[in-house]
Amino acid sequence: MTFNKPVTNTTTDEITHRTVWGLAAPIMLSNISVPMVGAVDTAVMGHLDGPEYIGAVALGALVFSFLYWGFGFLRMGTTGFVARAHGRGDSREVHDTLLRAMLLGLAFGSLVVIFKVPLDRLAFGILAGSDAVESLASQYVSIRIFSAPATLCIYAMTGALIGLQDTRGALYLQLVLNLTNVALDFLFVPVLELGVTGVAMASLIAEYSAVVFGIYLLKDQLRAHPFDWSRLSDTKALGVLMRANFDIFIRTLCLVFSFSYFTALGARFGDAILAANAVLMTFVNITAYALDGFAHAVEALGGSAFGAGRVERFKNAVKRSTQWAGLTAIIAVLGYWLFGDQLIALLTNQATVQNDAAEYLPWLVVAPIISVWSFQLDGIFIGTSQTAQMRNAMLLSTIGYLLILQFTVPAFGNHGLWLGLMLFMVLRAITLGAYYPKILVSLEHRGE
Repeated sequence: MTFNKPVTNTTTDEITHRTVWGLAAPIMLSNISVPMVGAVDTAVMGHLDGPEYIGAVALGALVFSFLYWGFGFLRMGTTGFVARAHGRGDSREVHDTLLRAMLLGLAFGSLVVIFKVPLDRLAFGILAGSDAVESLASQYVSIRIFSAPATLCIYAMTGALIGLQDTRGALYLQLVLNLTNVALDFLFVPVLELGVTGVAMASLIAEYSAVVFGIYLLKDQLRAHPFDWSRLSDTKALGVLMRANFDIFIRTLCLVFSFSYFTALGARFGDAILAANAVLMTFVNITAYALDGFAHAVEALGGSAFGAGRVERFKNAVKRSTQWAGLTAIIAVLGYWLFGDQLIALLTNQATVQNDAAEYLPWLVVAPIISVWSFQLDGIFIGTSQTAQMRNAMLLSTIGYLLILQFTVPAFGNHGLWLGLMLFMVLRAITLGAYYPKILVSLEHRGE
């Protein structure tokens, strides 16, 4: 059976709605499955006695946001380099980029495991919670941290699949990972009654299972050329890759810090508010991952067009994907407005948490239409590897976000926290949008 069937490049500059959906739909399904695992984690914890179980998984997951999302460059950087090499028809560079990224993932993941104790202490020194929450969260982290090499290797594999426009392969990889995780959640928690430990073990086993499947999906690319250490260790190629990856690392670290700071401030309002925010953020993440399907589509289509120097095809990729992203965001707004209370009830049966989540539900309702523009711009900049600009825009946005919170949280409490988060998304769109014309100018000069 052949799983990966990349979307082939066409000679026309027109980007059809079908082309966008052919790439976006598998990624949307793939991406939605990621926070759905978080939703299942929250749900199985939310039906245990006490809000501390939800809070523990929320804080534990944040630790891995620092550790894993900080290495998101392994996915995003790989996508940009592979997409441009694919646009040029350079299979050797695709092969080398994939192997470099996988080897980096294994190396960085191993370092995370080696330094697990100081990383654990640092994380819980930053993220405050009650004693009960921190104790349970520490159990979660001490087990799941051993999945780091597998997780980072999967990032590289996913980036390569998207760059090759093989979004169905990326979907299959994510489904193997997440369905395994969900199945083991239900086995380890309700059946075997392992609690937080069971949730962590489910993630650990699922990650390594997905690595094996990912190697199978990418076997043609991995075997396309002989292993050549001299090429993989070429200092010039590694320098270009690491500079781009470092820019994305700084950008992602700022993003993770911003969301983690949101949760840490929310924890100061008590376990019930922490749990309510975690429930709402589960749906924010689901929406973000869904909308990212169009961002990934513009990464692949725009990056390939950029690599081939095709100006009109690049513009059409941006236009078509953004049209559908905006429409999908509007649909999400309507869905949360009409069914928000019912969705909250799916994740927790605790009345206090439900009531608190309902109070802050309006922020979830408006989040998709506020956030979608920054997601799309991220995709454009990743696909074209404009990483320095991404870094600078995120640094400016994060500084603005922290300043905003100094005024909104004291004035409006948890509502002020949500207001600050929404304004952060606006700042991201504004700062990236200011850089966007330079990409067009660069591409048009290349086409002359």
